Parts: sequence; C-alpha cells; structure tokens
Amino acid sequence: MCEPAQPTRRRFHITSIYGLWTIISGALGLPAVIYLLLPPRTRHRDEWVEVTDISSLSLNQPEEITFRRTRKDGWKMISEKAAAWVARISEQEVVAYAPQCTHLGCAYHWDEKQKNFLCPCHTSTFGIDGKVLDGPAPRPLDRYQSKLEGTKLLLGPVVQSDEEG
Repeated sequence: MCEPAQPTRRRFHITSIYGLWTIISGALGLPAVIYLLLPPRTRHRDEWVEVTDISSLSLNQPEEITFRRTRKDGWKMISEKAAAWVARISEQEVVAYAPQCTHLGCAYHWDEKQKNFLCPCHTSTFGIDGKVLDGPAPRPLDRYQSKLEGTKLLLGPVVQSDEEG
C-alpha cells in the first residue's frame, strides 16, 4: 500500500515559494483587473461653475474672467484655473468664449480701438459675436455653455463651433 509522502524540507520550500507567487500575483493582478474592467465612478453633480455677477459687466465690452473649476480625469479630481472672455450683449444676454483662437490655439485679446478680438499669432480677428472677420481661423470662437441664475453667470463645458468662418 501507498503511504502518504513524508513532508520534506524540499517539499516545504517548494510549497512556500508557490504560495508566495500566488499571493504576489493576486496582489498585483487584482488592482489591474479592477482598473481594466470597472469604469470610474461618475459624478452626479452639475458641472456648472459660477464665474461672475453680470451686473458688473458693461454692455458690449468683453472682459476676461478667470475662475477655478474642478475637472474629473479618470479617478482623479483636478482643481484648475480657467479663463473665459465674457461679453454682455443685452441686459439678460451674456456669451462666454473659450480663450483660445480656433486657428492654432493662441490666446487672443480684445482690441479696444478696432472693437474686435485679435489673435496676435496669425492676425485672425473675430467680432463680438465670435464670428471670423479676417485671417486664417477656420471657424468662429468656441463658446462655453452659459446660463443665468438671477444676476450670476454660470459656465458649463466648452462647445466647439461647427459653422465655417
């Protein structure tokens, strides 16, 4: 009859090594599997950020506003500084433009003498309505989604302009 094998030092070490390999593989593999198979949790909070009180804005005089917003990048929350050019068109109508030119992403500014936005990189110009007046820019300025709550201006994500300039 077969007797059970007696534990030997060699068998003990081999079993220990395989056991450690199993533990290490599980410790490294489980987070990788979770990362690959489970999506990050989505926030159910609004993405709107309060940026200014529109009563402080002059009519047809764009102003560059800086604000802080929180952006979610996968599992990481990033607080970042952002900017927008905000123009009050009427008493209850406000538009907010992303601060990059639609040609190559340069920062533009408001030219008070010409009453338009001017990109210094390639001299694209845009009207206060965001439309291309001159230069190589392929489309109007991109806008932030915006809404008013009383006199407070709230900005959402940037919406790319689709119409040709």
